[in-house]
Amino acid sequence: MNTKVSFNSVKLDYACELMRALAHPLRLKIIEFIDRQGVVNVNKIYNALKIEQSVTSQHLSILRLSGVIYTEKTGKYVHCKLNYECLEKAEKAVNNFLVVAKI
Repeated sequence: MNTKVSFNSVKLDYACELMRALAHPLRLKIIEFIDRQGVVNVNKIYNALKIEQSVTSQHLSILRLSGVIYTEKTGKYVHCKLNYECLEKAEKAVNNFLVVAKI
């Protein structure tokens, strides 16, 4: 029996993690804040958005692992910047899906 549908499980797993990372309202606020700042210190993120440091770290970890942000440690400070290539590909994929699915 020939199947008409096949998925690359590695790519599908990554796509699920990326969409999960982008689908959270607080993570979207963090992304928008980093976008406005360009490169931003983690301390500034949680102070400006009034989020606990531990909660901010958890969300930044998810964004980093999914490839949405880059982090760089300089001395005792961690700076974040967006991976615009990743975000643009995700936006394009979602928009293409919505067109095909007629949503």
